[in-house]
Amino acid sequence: MTQAPVSTPKDRSDGKSRRLHGLDAARALAIVGMLAVNVGPRKEDGETGLAVLIYDLPHGRASLLFMILAGIGMSLMTKRSRQTSAPLPWHTIVWRAALLIFSGLALQMLDHDISVILTYYGVLFLCGLPLLRAPTWLVTALAMVSLVAGPVVWLYMQQKTSTTFDFSAPSFTDPLWTIVHATLLTGAYPVAVWLAPFLLGMVLGRLALSERTVQHRLIGWGAVATTVPMITWLLLVVANGFPTSEYGWDQLMSAEPHSQMPLWMISGCGSAVLVIGMFLRGEQVVVHRLSWLVSAGRLALTIYVAHLFILAWLVRPGPNNLVEGYVTIAIMSVFFIASAHLWWRHLGIGPLERLLRWPPRLTR
Repeated sequence: MTQAPVSTPKDRSDGKSRRLHGLDAARALAIVGMLAVNVGPRKEDGETGLAVLIYDLPHGRASLLFMILAGIGMSLMTKRSRQTSAPLPWHTIVWRAALLIFSGLALQMLDHDISVILTYYGVLFLCGLPLLRAPTWLVTALAMVSLVAGPVVWLYMQQKTSTTFDFSAPSFTDPLWTIVHATLLTGAYPVAVWLAPFLLGMVLGRLALSERTVQHRLIGWGAVATTVPMITWLLLVVANGFPTSEYGWDQLMSAEPHSQMPLWMISGCGSAVLVIGMFLRGEQVVVHRLSWLVSAGRLALTIYVAHLFILAWLVRPGPNNLVEGYVTIAIMSVFFIASAHLWWRHLGIGPLERLLRWPPRLTR
């Protein structure tokens, strides 16, 4: 039994360009991966190597995929303004950034025991705003600066202030300085480091992503960038052992998930580019066989916010073991994907996605 193609009148956006369904499918995969990491199961003593591997697979990589797709979306949204004299939709971008920052700080107050990415997402939107018409070489150079200098600044500031990375994101209950400090340096997704994947996404969004040659290059270079840093890390560990200090300079060789270090960042970004390239290359399969995944990608913000409430109200303090964790992840994933598919087919744009388009006078 085949599924109907996902292309509908809603997709055409006034006929300006053809929607890339592979990006929607990749966004859905990122959301499911983040959901799996956020739910658990938590890694505990006595777990098998396979269980740890399954847990580590999306750990950090899902959020990097989400962030790169954000940068791609930023470039695609402003493509017409870059190629013509049309004004930039800066009102829309500022509105979305403010909404994401506000909602991220508010949602962090829920008892879900995770770091909400939306606050950082909104700040990075503001960081990318002055670069929308910048030449590609400059955006690429700034991404490289963030990749190299970001971890160095992060470690230096941790050493000077004795404030170590604590994996907690800011909320409205924090003082203003704490919010700024956590957002830029010590939170779960410090902007000093995570500017690199966002700008990489902006660069990728300027490519002809519908062309086969570009898709093949994304797959090839993504595979190289995924594996080479991990091999380098293993060789460094064999030669020097694991880093011994909590935030010393020897941490620069680390490739642990969310270490904020260059090797991990390159490998995580590489896997994200690989996934994006594969979904774009398989566009026909995505359209005709994975329409449910495309729908989930279009309602990504709604799913992300909804899963925070479910975690806080229904799941926590669990799951208590691996079996409970995997069952919870499976149930939530199926529920969200099925609900998103039904919503998109019958109601169109998701409820929170509609909010991103409000008020109409600013988004026209």
